[in-house]
Amino acid sequence: MRIALAGLATSHPYTDARTLTHHAHLAVWEPDADRLARFVQEHPEAEVAGSLGELLAGRPDGVVLTVPNPQVPAALAHVLESEVPVFVNKPAAASREQLEALDRLDIGDRVLSTSVLRFAPAFAGMRVDPGEVLSVRATVRHDVGMWAGGYNAWQDTPGQGGGTMVTMGVHGVELLVALLGPGVRLAGAAGAVRHYAGLRSEDTGVMALQWGSGVTGVVEVIGVSSGEEYTVTVHRRGGDEHIVIEPGADHLRGLGYEGTVEAFLGMVGGAPSPVPWAQTRAILEVLVSAREAAPAH
Repeated sequence: MRIALAGLATSHPYTDARTLTHHAHLAVWEPDADRLARFVQEHPEAEVAGSLGELLAGRPDGVVLTVPNPQVPAALAHVLESEVPVFVNKPAAASREQLEALDRLDIGDRVLSTSVLRFAPAFAGMRVDPGEVLSVRATVRHDVGMWAGGYNAWQDTPGQGGGTMVTMGVHGVELLVALLGPGVRLAGAAGAVRHYAGLRSEDTGVMALQWGSGVTGVVEVIGVSSGEEYTVTVHRRGGDEHIVIEPGADHLRGLGYEGTVEAFLGMVGGAPSPVPWAQTRAILEVLVSAREAAPAH
């Protein structure tokens, strides 16, 4: 099996590769010399391509796409021409312009884009009866201090990577849509800088959601945190149910990285994406709408 990593724009493809290398031969393309050198040092056996076209010309069995958000639509269009399954690292869009560009593509069931938390063992088997749910809450704790120092500034720039509201908020919205489905809209959003003065976006945020069934939800994004943790609370008349997702002793398993790669390899084997694009599109709509409703400071 041959898996191509198209771009190394964030930390995720490096993490993905640590699981993929146990299953497949790796090929990689990344225009940034430092990022590429770091990858090759960890995976010296990987084939290196000089362009996305050259990478795809090697006829991979699947593609993991991780380029800066403004480049995703064009890169994904190129990958779709190869007719191989593709995993687009989150979030697939961070602005209205990017989302509209994705809407012009013919995205079927061979495209997966998701927060890895959907496949975390603590959450993956969770099911709810929407008729019994009063409201839901997702709390995302993931420190964003690295952006305040200038690392990957495009991620912290609202018109490019969406900032904290989008890049970290996707985790919470993903979990709630996985539970209650894509019939959701944004009811309101707000963000603020409470600690990291050097940010271009925010370090705390909140989104209010409502499903067509009437169920309401809240996503809290806490970007000032000493640890990484994600919590989902389901409120019912008889009491609350809490799910906590944290790295544990094996963060690749605990946070869902391994489960996501396993789902992607299932697609390489012929299965459709386990996350319908309708759900991903609904998640992106909420995130983009939140970014529009809560412009950065």
